Amino acid sequence: MTTARTALAFAALLFTATHSGVALAQRIGVVDLQRALIETEDGRKAKDQLKKLFEQRQKTLDKQQNDLKAMKENVEKQREVLAREVWAKKVEDLQKALAELQTTYMEFQRELQAKEAEMLRPIQERMQRIVKRLGQADGYSLIVDRTVAYFVPSSSDLTDVLIQRYNAGEGKEEAGAKGGKANPNAAKPKAAPK
Repeated sequence: MTTARTALAFAALLFTATHSGVALAQRIGVVDLQRALIETEDGRKAKDQLKKLFEQRQKTLDKQQNDLKAMKENVEKQREVLAREVWAKKVEDLQKALAELQTTYMEFQRELQAKEAEMLRPIQERMQRIVKRLGQADGYSLIVDRTVAYFVPSSSDLTDVLIQRYNAGEGKEEAGAKGGKANPNAAKPKAAPK
C-alpha cells in the first residue's frame, strides 16, 4: 500500500468527519482487495495462468544458470593449462553469459509484471464497480481497502460480500457499456415506442 493511498484514505476520513458534524454516525466499510482477488474464480484463473508462465520462464532461467555454472567450472579447470590470452577470452565469454542471464531475468520480470497487470486490471475494475454499487445501495459513506485499517470489526468487512457478488456475475454488464466486451447474457434494452 502506497503512502499516497493511505494519506488519501485518511484525508477522506477527516473530510467526512469535519463536514458531517457527526463522524460516528457515518457508515464505513472495508474490503480486502488482495484476498478478494485470490478468492474469486477469475482471480484464481489469472493466478494459475501467471504461475504457469512463471514456471516456463523459470525453466529457461534455470537452464541458462546451469549452463553458466558448467561454463564457469570449465574455465576454472582450464586456468592452469590454457595460455593466458585464451583463458582471458574464456573469462570474458563467461562474463558476457552472466550479463545475458541477468538481462533475461530482468526481461522476464518485466514481462510477468506487465502480464499480471493486464490480467488483473479488468478484475479490479469490476470489483471497484461492485464496491461502488454496494456503498451506494447500503448507505456507506466510505469504503476503504483493508491495508489502511489497523482494526476492522467483522460487521464492517465487506470482502465476503464482494467475492460472492463478483462470482455471481455482478459488474459484468457495466464493462460492456464502457467499451469492454459486451455481456451476451445481459438484458437487451427495449426499443422506445414511436
